Amino acid sequence: MAINLIKLSVGSDSVETMAAWQASAAAKGPDGKPRHVTRMWPKREAELLDGGSIYWVVKGVVMCRQRILRLDEVRRADGIPRCGIVLDPSLVPVTPMPKRPFQGWRYLKPEDAPSDIDPSRRDDTPLPAELSVALAEIGVL
Repeated sequence: MAINLIKLSVGSDSVETMAAWQASAAAKGPDGKPRHVTRMWPKREAELLDGGSIYWVVKGVVMCRQRILRLDEVRRADGIPRCGIVLDPSLVPVTPMPKRPFQGWRYLKPEDAPSDIDPSRRDDTPLPAELSVALAEIGVL
């Protein structure tokens, strides 16, 4: 059974700015796919690689997800091994869900994850993050 991760997209003002950063050379691995490098290696690797995604929190709201393709060992100049979470380049919009700040990444059970936005609605103009948060807090979204 798959498990997911949830992570703050620090420095992103929107899904679009996160996508632009992931498209940059600094965010790509040697295979050209976006990756997120983290200190800790997930202990539940097999469950993550069984169809898991990383859900991104942008400005206090879970806004999208990316499928996790694999985990690669990454060594930077300091020689310390790290985990490179290799991601599908496609950002899948999800029903906005407020999320308080936290550090690092956390596991996210499938039943607690927000649902994908219907593909027929993906071209709709997205609501501002503040409005999405307010509507989610009162249970409208």
